[in-house]
Amino acid sequence: MIVLEKRPQPSQAWSYATPVVAVLATMVFGGLLFAAMGKDPVEAIRTIFWEPLFGEFAFYYRPQLLVKGAPLVLIAIGLSLGFRAGIWNIGAEGQYIVGAICGAGVGLAFYPHEAWFIFPLMVIAGAFGGWIWAMIPAVLKVRFGTNEILVSLMLVYVAEQLLASMSLGLLKNPEGFGFPGSRNLQSYDSAHNAELITGTGMHWGVVAAFVAVIFSYVLLKRHMLGFHIRLTGEAPRAARFAGVNPARLILFCLGTSGALAGLAGLFEVSGPSGVVSIDFNVGYGFTAIIVAFLGRLHPVGILLAGGLMALTYIGGEIAQSQLGLPAAAIQVFQGMLLFFLLALDLLTNYRIRAARKEVA
Repeated sequence: MIVLEKRPQPSQAWSYATPVVAVLATMVFGGLLFAAMGKDPVEAIRTIFWEPLFGEFAFYYRPQLLVKGAPLVLIAIGLSLGFRAGIWNIGAEGQYIVGAICGAGVGLAFYPHEAWFIFPLMVIAGAFGGWIWAMIPAVLKVRFGTNEILVSLMLVYVAEQLLASMSLGLLKNPEGFGFPGSRNLQSYDSAHNAELITGTGMHWGVVAAFVAVIFSYVLLKRHMLGFHIRLTGEAPRAARFAGVNPARLILFCLGTSGALAGLAGLFEVSGPSGVVSIDFNVGYGFTAIIVAFLGRLHPVGILLAGGLMALTYIGGEIAQSQLGLPAAAIQVFQGMLLFFLLALDLLTNYRIRAARKEVA
């Protein structure tokens, strides 16, 4: 009989090994999924992980890794602060959408005038939009004790309806011949988040992601607030005795994660996407949850995990075009990564051992 035995202390070795083993398990079972669909599993896995980095057109795909990875890292850094403290913001997708709407709205309000201060105002508006959307579950939890998981998740659907309304109404391009969506911000220089170095994929969103990683690391390792975050997640009772203010921590963690998600939305709508449209959001807010856990809620780990997840995005698109894999199969493949990560994470706190079955 196989039983799970609780370890006296969490295994440090398994803590570091779990992400690697989860990736390998995803490759194996993802390959079986592709084989069941009649595709060559080895070719599919090679296409997803090899082609974007070393394939024939890698010179084109490599910059896209920064473009895809930046919003994932930016959102995941904010989520990880709350997750470490046991505060579960599952609505980053909604905050990402509202940040994009607010930031784009400020930029379009100045159209067609050109001025240096427009983009900085858009950045502030994007962060504020995400922050205010995250403060709804934060204030409700602090004031009425509501569940932040449910409230933040339900607000995603409200944000999606708001996005559709803006695309068809207030932000609709008056010269768009009736098609839903805003003006293209890529053609509006003062509101365009252009590449800082041509051909590299490096834009202000990438810079913000690196800055967020650095500040998060310093906060968690060198600041008292970071100590309170870690203490609350690891030992809630000790945190109460240490004088940690739970309401203040909830407001800070949810507000920060919302602001970073809003920034990610602003940088995306003013750069790679360019327009506020009904299908603007592509699930970055949910995928960032996988990135946060794959990176073990550590800033540097999240940076690496964001790159890996961006690789599956780019490689998945290549696999769709070259091998005919459906988009749903790629999404299942990405979902497997979180599944195996959470399943194998059990081995950090428990060991598997064989035990004799007792005879009655």
